Amino acid sequence: MPKKTPLREVCPLDTAVVALGGKWKPLIVYQLRPGTKRFSELQRAIPEATRQMLTQQLRQLEADGIVCRTVHPVVPPRVDYELTAMGRELEPVLSALEKWGRRVLAHRSGTR
Repeated sequence: MPKKTPLREVCPLDTAVVALGGKWKPLIVYQLRPGTKRFSELQRAIPEATRQMLTQQLRQLEADGIVCRTVHPVVPPRVDYELTAMGRELEPVLSALEKWGRRVLAHRSGTR
């Protein structure tokens, strides 16, 4: 019988890190800020992400209520992704991270 892990207190920060954890999730959310995008548009915007990884991370974001996936009944199938209301709440967080990232880049290049 497997050993049970003791329950630990749920930490909101830990929950947020898990929900946005993964190399591509923050970039996906960032790309969806302006509005709805098709899968192919996300692929072009994040070319380093494999099709499989992009699909996996989009599914996880959908399961966490951050992204909404809409399948249109047409041939060939058309799938759109957009941020949910909860996903849009991440916009100021991502803007702050972007601003901080710019400061890090400036620091690294020696221009403060």
